[in-house]
Amino acid sequence: MSDASEVTKAAVVTPVRVAIALCLIAPFVAMLWVGSYAKTDPVFIGIPFFYWYQMLWVLLSTALTMTAYQLWERDRRARRAATSADGGASE
Repeated sequence: MSDASEVTKAAVVTPVRVAIALCLIAPFVAMLWVGSYAKTDPVFIGIPFFYWYQMLWVLLSTALTMTAYQLWERDRRARRAATSADGGASE
Protein backbone atom coordinates (compact mmCIF):
# COMPACT_ATOMS: atom_id res chain seq x y z
CA MET A 1 0.00 0.00 0.00
CA SER A 2 2.80 2.45 0.79
CA ASP A 3 4.40 1.72 -2.60
CA ALA A 4 1.27 2.90 -4.40
CA SER A 5 1.14 6.15 -2.43
CA GLU A 6 4.80 6.82 -3.16
CA VAL A 7 4.24 6.34 -6.88
CA THR A 8 1.31 8.78 -7.00
CA LYS A 9 3.24 11.46 -5.13
CA ALA A 10 6.27 11.19 -7.41
CA ALA A 11 6.94 14.02 -9.86
CA VAL A 12 5.28 13.45 -13.20
CA VAL A 13 6.63 15.01 -16.39
CA THR A 14 3.76 16.39 -18.45
CA PRO A 15 3.73 18.72 -21.48
CA VAL A 16 2.47 21.54 -19.25
CA ARG A 17 5.38 21.10 -16.87
CA VAL A 18 7.82 21.06 -19.78
CA ALA A 19 6.30 24.34 -21.00
CA ILE A 20 6.69 25.79 -17.50
CA ALA A 21 10.35 24.77 -17.42
CA LEU A 22 10.98 26.32 -20.83
CA CYS A 23 9.35 29.58 -19.73
CA LEU A 24 11.63 29.73 -16.70
CA ILE A 25 14.84 28.64 -18.44
CA ALA A 26 14.58 30.82 -21.58
CA PRO A 27 15.64 34.11 -19.89
CA PHE A 28 18.69 32.47 -18.34
CA VAL A 29 19.81 31.02 -21.64
CA ALA A 30 19.23 34.31 -23.43
CA MET A 31 21.25 36.31 -20.91
CA LEU A 32 24.07 33.79 -20.48
CA TRP A 33 24.65 33.58 -24.24
CA VAL A 34 26.45 36.93 -24.31
CA GLY A 35 27.97 36.39 -27.76
CA SER A 36 24.52 36.68 -29.31
CA TYR A 37 24.01 40.26 -28.13
CA ALA A 38 27.51 41.66 -27.49
CA LYS A 39 27.31 44.26 -30.24
CA THR A 40 26.24 47.86 -30.69
CA ASP A 41 24.13 47.58 -33.85
CA PRO A 42 21.20 47.90 -34.37
CA VAL A 43 20.74 51.08 -32.35
CA PHE A 44 17.24 51.77 -31.04
CA ILE A 45 16.46 55.45 -30.24
CA GLY A 46 20.15 56.03 -29.61
CA ILE A 47 20.57 53.02 -27.32
CA PRO A 48 23.07 50.34 -28.41
CA PHE A 49 21.71 46.83 -28.97
CA PHE A 50 23.61 45.44 -25.97
CA TYR A 51 21.55 47.56 -23.56
CA TRP A 52 18.10 47.53 -25.12
CA TYR A 53 18.25 43.77 -25.67
CA GLN A 54 18.83 43.24 -21.96
CA MET A 55 16.03 45.65 -21.03
CA LEU A 56 13.71 43.85 -23.43
CA TRP A 57 14.46 40.61 -21.61
CA VAL A 58 13.40 42.20 -18.32
CA LEU A 59 9.90 42.58 -19.78
CA LEU A 60 9.97 39.19 -21.49
CA SER A 61 11.13 37.48 -18.29
CA THR A 62 8.24 39.03 -16.39
CA ALA A 63 5.74 37.80 -18.98
CA LEU A 64 7.28 34.32 -19.09
CA THR A 65 7.32 34.04 -15.29
CA MET A 66 3.66 35.09 -15.11
CA THR A 67 2.80 32.54 -17.80
CA ALA A 68 4.69 29.80 -15.95
CA TYR A 69 2.87 30.65 -12.71
CA GLN A 70 -0.54 30.58 -14.36
CA LEU A 71 0.24 27.25 -16.04
CA TRP A 72 1.42 25.84 -12.71
CA GLU A 73 -1.75 26.96 -10.92
CA ARG A 74 -3.95 25.51 -13.68
CA ASP A 75 -2.05 22.20 -13.50
CA ARG A 76 -2.31 22.14 -9.70
CA ARG A 77 -6.07 22.80 -9.77
CA ALA A 78 -6.57 20.10 -12.41
CA ARG A 79 -4.62 17.56 -10.36
CA ARG A 80 -6.57 18.48 -7.22
CA ALA A 81 -9.86 18.09 -9.07
CA ALA A 82 -8.74 14.75 -10.47
CA THR A 83 -7.80 13.40 -7.03
CA SER A 84 -11.05 14.64 -5.46
CA ALA A 85 -13.08 13.12 -8.32
CA ASP A 86 -11.13 9.91 -7.77
CA GLY A 87 -12.64 9.76 -4.30
CA GLY A 88 -9.27 10.26 -2.67
CA ALA A 89 -8.15 6.80 -3.74
CA SER A 90 -4.61 8.02 -4.32
CA GLU A 91 -4.25 9.27 -0.76
